[in-house]
Amino acid sequence: MRKALVIGGTRFFGVHLVEALLAKGFEVTIATRGKTQDPFSTKVNRIIVDRLDLGQFKERCGNETWDIVFDQICYSSQEALDAIEVFHDKTKKYVFTSSKSVYGEGGFVEEDFNPFEYNIIPGPKEDFTYNEGKRQAEAVFFQKATFPVVAVRFPIVLGLNDYTKRLHFHIEKILNHEEIHLVNPEASIDFITEEEAGEFLAWIGLSDFTGPINALSNGKVKLRDMITTIEEKIQTSAIITSIPDETNVSPFNISKSWLISNEKASTLGFQFTNLNEWLPQLIGDIILQVPGSHK
Repeated sequence: MRKALVIGGTRFFGVHLVEALLAKGFEVTIATRGKTQDPFSTKVNRIIVDRLDLGQFKERCGNETWDIVFDQICYSSQEALDAIEVFHDKTKKYVFTSSKSVYGEGGFVEEDFNPFEYNIIPGPKEDFTYNEGKRQAEAVFFQKATFPVVAVRFPIVLGLNDYTKRLHFHIEKILNHEEIHLVNPEASIDFITEEEAGEFLAWIGLSDFTGPINALSNGKVKLRDMITTIEEKIQTSAIITSIPDETNVSPFNISKSWLISNEKASTLGFQFTNLNEWLPQLIGDIILQVPGSHK
């Protein structure tokens, strides 16, 4: 039986990754700090580990060999360097969850950020912004790893189980007649669902592909149109403001359209869902979860 190690995987799209691997017949081990209960019962093996403790990381995860390692929680060059040390002769493939944030505001296709030539600056995640930490991790994996690597660049992931509640934020603000600060309501953005993100990670892990790759649902949406959909479903008008404060800034606040392309992954054969089909349904499902939404 093929063996997969998932570093992280106890919540959000990591759960869907584990479920997809189990469905494909993998023996799955999840490695976490043990602080979040997972839903898998006896279906998976578990390793309790703090990856920031290199000695513990090597002792608990580096004594077995794996067909694939999926790294959901790597945020810096140092964490990537440690992972290479732990798994340098222990895995046939490494799938790293990266982010479209590696592009900043100027990227669209994979070639717009080249981790193979990016300058590596060793350091922990505290030394970097989120964007730079992901760039550093990609650069380390692609320049230093002794095993094949995939870096999956996701946009914002949405779903009922999003613990950051970014889409929930907008719904709750509109329901409560509170202001939402948007710099540019006409800006367009792209997303992927939690289910699709998990399924894609498993799919690309089983493919022969290596290198960076974007993964996102087909299509885009204007922030104004997203707000309009919420307004229509709860029959309440949004209050959009150009003045930010400590409570009203949208988690999707962008000054201009921020989009990437899924052409490479689509050409490889992955069939993405359509954003304009699932987003209204997800908004409706979240509304049903919000207290006081069906008075």
